Amino acid sequence: MKCPFCGTPSTQVTDTRENDEGDLIRRRRRCNECDKRFTTYERIELKMPLVVKKNGSRAEYEREKLFGSMKLSLRKRPVTAESVEAALDRIEGRLLSLGEREIPSEKLGELVMRELKRLDKIAYIRFASVYRNFEDAEEFSEAIREVSSTARNRNSKRN
Repeated sequence: MKCPFCGTPSTQVTDTRENDEGDLIRRRRRCNECDKRFTTYERIELKMPLVVKKNGSRAEYEREKLFGSMKLSLRKRPVTAESVEAALDRIEGRLLSLGEREIPSEKLGELVMRELKRLDKIAYIRFASVYRNFEDAEEFSEAIREVSSTARNRNSKRN
C-alpha cells in the first residue's frame, strides 16, 4: 500500500481488526519512509450483472431503481420497508449466485414478481399488469386466478 503522505510503496501493517458484521477489515499502517500512520479499510466488492433491456441496450443494475418500482407497486399496502429491503437482498443474492455478467431485464422482472407475490398479492398484480403489459381484463383475471390458486394451495398444505 502506497503511503498517502510521501508516496513510498513501502508500508507496514501494525494492527488489523474486523468489524462486528465481518464484512469490513480495518488496518492501521505505518510508512517505513516517513514514519507517518494511516488507516485503510477493506470490504468485499461484489459486481452485479449488467441488465440487458428489451431493445438490447445494457444498463448498470441499480438497487434504488428496483426499490422505487417495488415501492410504487406496494403503495398504500401494509408492507414494511424492512420487508422490501429483505426482498431486494434476496433478489441481489440470486443475481450474484447466477454468476452471470449480464441478465435479461425479463429475468430480473420475474425475480421481482416472485418476491412481490410473497410480500403482497395486490402489489404483485399491480407490478405484473405493467411488467407483462396486460391488454384486457381477461389478462388481469388470469393473474388474479394464479395468485388465488397459489394462496389456496398454500393454505391446504398447512391444514
